[in-house]
Amino acid sequence: MTKTPLNLTDIKILTALQKDARITNQTLAEQLGMSASPCWRKVRKLEEDEVIQGYRAVLDRRKIGLGVMVFVRVSIDSHSEAEARKFEQEVMELEDVVACYSIGGDADFLLQVVSHDLDSYAEFSMSVIRRLPGIKEMQSMFVLKEIKPFVAFPIKKPEQD
Repeated sequence: MTKTPLNLTDIKILTALQKDARITNQTLAEQLGMSASPCWRKVRKLEEDEVIQGYRAVLDRRKIGLGVMVFVRVSIDSHSEAEARKFEQEVMELEDVVACYSIGGDADFLLQVVSHDLDSYAEFSMSVIRRLPGIKEMQSMFVLKEIKPFVAFPIKKPEQD
């Protein structure tokens, strides 16, 4: 994957869209001090270059009944490419797993799981996660308080040559 060079206008667009993806093109253009057509073309280019990969609503998980968030460190038995791929494919099908990362260190994967309550997480972890292919060990880390949940990526200004 190649890095897309970003100029200051691109950064301003991306920052604004991460704060409010529903902003109209006209309002975005006004905020940036440019006309609507060039602003629209810049946004479309960022979409075509897959810098912008989609637009989503940010939900309060508790208000939709997901009171428990857990990070699960998983180690697998075999480190073969086929075993890892099989594990990854099965995890992709689990809607309670909202994010999965392949990691370095003393575990192989980090799963972010949401659940209605502790009982439903216990059931999910014992009947689903523990049954995933090649699981050697898993450790659950329960979120007690979200201090700084993910909202946006930091976007740095381009370096001056």
